[in-house]
Amino acid sequence: MTRKCGGLAWVVALVMACGVIPYPAGAAVAAGGDLKIATVNMQEAIQSSEEGKRARTELEGAFNKKKAELQKEESEIKKLHEDLQKQSLVMNEAALGKKQAEIQQRIMKFQETTGRSQMEIQKKEQELTAPIVDKLRKVIAQVAKDKGYNYVLEKSENNVLYSPEQDDLTKQVVEALNKAKK
Repeated sequence: MTRKCGGLAWVVALVMACGVIPYPAGAAVAAGGDLKIATVNMQEAIQSSEEGKRARTELEGAFNKKKAELQKEESEIKKLHEDLQKQSLVMNEAALGKKQAEIQQRIMKFQETTGRSQMEIQKKEQELTAPIVDKLRKVIAQVAKDKGYNYVLEKSENNVLYSPEQDDLTKQVVEALNKAKK
């Protein structure tokens, strides 16, 4: 989006004086220059880049392995519970209580393992995406500079409510990131 900033120049100068907008870009706007703002959907850029696809494949492999382990444990717990229900009529109270405690302990361990697995997957995702995000930031800066944009905003449902399609640099950024890797 390109805007002419005539009456708004004093607001930009005031914001610049407060240190919110870096001086060079703010000076151009305050002097009546054009303000060009682009958007990039970081999530889409990560997911559609070659590096992002490789990271997702690796993450899915780790997730599926953990999921299989958890499903196996869950089915074992269900089987223990079913066996207990079948045998409960012929068990004395002490044996029944002991068996219920064992199952309850196993359920608690399962829940802890599930929580730990979720945290491990989140950590793995962070480890895999952090380097991609760092590279994306550099590529975004270069693409924005080459196309004459002063600012680039993260485009998501919560951050940018509207932006013209021509100011969305996501595809160009992904292309540049993929080329830089080759």
